[in-house]
Amino acid sequence: MRYHPFRHLGLKVLSLALATVLWLTVAGEHVVERGLRVPIEFRNVPQSLEIVGNTPDTVNVRVRGSSAVLSRLQPGDIVAVLDLSTARAGSRIFAIRTDQVRAPFGVDVSQVLPATIPLDLENSLQRRVPVVPSVEGDPAPGFVVAHESAEPPMVEIVGPESHVRDVSEARTEPVDVSGARARVRDVVNIGVADTSVRLVEPQSATVIVDVLPAPVEKQIDAVPVRARNLASRLQAQVSPRTVRVTVRGSRESLAALHSDDVQAFVDLAGLGSGQYNLRVQVDPAPFGVTAIDPAVVSITIR
Repeated sequence: MRYHPFRHLGLKVLSLALATVLWLTVAGEHVVERGLRVPIEFRNVPQSLEIVGNTPDTVNVRVRGSSAVLSRLQPGDIVAVLDLSTARAGSRIFAIRTDQVRAPFGVDVSQVLPATIPLDLENSLQRRVPVVPSVEGDPAPGFVVAHESAEPPMVEIVGPESHVRDVSEARTEPVDVSGARARVRDVVNIGVADTSVRLVEPQSATVIVDVLPAPVEKQIDAVPVRARNLASRLQAQVSPRTVRVTVRGSRESLAALHSDDVQAFVDLAGLGSGQYNLRVQVDPAPFGVTAIDPAVVSITIR
């Protein structure tokens, strides 16, 4: 077929015009250089190591390119990549070269400042710690928090060895018991106060808070003080013979409590004739003793 140079002449002229405009546009752009602050991306960190301390998270770079290309840069387009695959525990210094900076097409990295990054690396440690429930607020008047528990009671934590050894517990989010008159149950997240330490797996806990009627106090007057473990053929005289005992417990358990139900005594084991000042004791009972008046009595042994 014979070639016709003027066939599709309009298209050829249009193509030439577009190429000319494109060339003029590119030729008219100036190559500029700018300084940018870009993030550091740590890659291939060994599972047995943890980065600790105040780790630098950005570096300054000098980049070159056309003003149009540089003006279109978005945060994250340029990233300094630091490969830690060969890292070891201790205080280390890592170099960041220009070819380790990831940049889009048309952007050349000419300099990185600083050119080296110091890092502290520690061996990783994993251990189990108890879960401690956090409770906030006050129950209804006349009620108290008697006991709180968490399920699971233990969790696995992991982090830098020196930090993990200092962590004694993990805590839950607060469980609000404001105005409660009965048991409170809630599902909340678990965390660790030290931000360098984390849970092996994110977990939540079921926290149970037992809210019971507040214990009351009752004064029992004229409780006789008995002498115990007195040696044979000796006699003992207690002065005063009775004391006032203040006990604490549930309203129901103290309602019918009388002086004969409280066993107060002094222990005379190993004592011979003479006069002594001894502390008054009370046998264990299903109530608590908060005060004994007087707490010390005089004992005369003959």
